[in-house]
Amino acid sequence: MEAIKKKMQMLKLDKENAIDRAEQAEADKKQAEDRCKQLEEEQQGLQKKLKGTEDEVEKYSESVKEAQEKLEQAEKKATDVRRQPLPCAGTGPWGGEGRGKPYMVSIGGKGVGPILAVSAMWVPGYRGIT
Repeated sequence: MEAIKKKMQMLKLDKENAIDRAEQAEADKKQAEDRCKQLEEEQQGLQKKLKGTEDEVEKYSESVKEAQEKLEQAEKKATDVRRQPLPCAGTGPWGGEGRGKPYMVSIGGKGVGPILAVSAMWVPGYRGIT
């Protein structure tokens, strides 16, 4: 009889220990689920932020592309304007002849091309700003 009581007491103690371990496992599971939920919410927030940042990058990339196109057009226009000779009246020191023909630049005996900018003191007939 004594052995049966001891055996029952040991089984009761084992049961209590198993219940304690089960409760601890349930608490650990709950804590892990809460942490998982928190991380999923954080991930969703970061994904929204990433999407917003990607949209912003796309918007600014488009703006940069448009600005580059405008710059290229402006540079092309400026180059075209610089290549156009200035019409000048009369014969000048660089060999332009006749009304409306450009003066030509000569450096070291080689003809370089039309003058792209002329100082007012070289224009025949210039009398100052009136």
